Amino acid sequence: MSIRLRTPLALLVICIIGLVTLSSLLFMTPKPNFSSDEHNAAKVGAGGWGSDSIYVDPELGGGGTIMPHLGNETAKAELGRATWKLLHTMAARYPLKPKPDERAAVKQWIIATHFQLLLKEHPPQTSSRASLSNWSCSVHNMVNKRLGKPDFDCGTLEDVYKCGCADEPQEGGQEGLNARADVISTEKETQIDRA
Repeated sequence: MSIRLRTPLALLVICIIGLVTLSSLLFMTPKPNFSSDEHNAAKVGAGGWGSDSIYVDPELGGGGTIMPHLGNETAKAELGRATWKLLHTMAARYPLKPKPDERAAVKQWIIATHFQLLLKEHPPQTSSRASLSNWSCSVHNMVNKRLGKPDFDCGTLEDVYKCGCADEPQEGGQEGLNARADVISTEKETQIDRA
């Protein structure tokens, strides 16, 4: 048995009742409190997580897009999704009622204090793609050493991390990351960028 609505007024009343019901459900659902942690609440302040609460080093400037143009825009989108997938997967698998050591571990993972210290001793080398790639591999190996893992072979960077992008031609006929003689020292004084 089907019910047929013969008047537009009846249809309007049903739509209004549906919207009111849906709205009440949405507003009755408790909202997550992202600043409930006492430590973070003091840092966030009354304004919440707005742009005014984020510190940007004035010396760094605006920055802008790191990979503005790739021949394969799908690869760029996949990299972005993979980054967010990592963060959201960590959050989704986080315990409902974490123990103090679990809370400390996830904060350490997000803040990465040990990595920040490593960056102070070995700042990013950004003069070229080869410099940045070799620097990142060197830092990767420093972390591997700390974790007791084997070194990653920096000579295989191009093969392992091919993105299928249409890269711009290399200057001066250089082929790939290993064309420059950028040697990374794992000692305190890192020298990559040579004039």
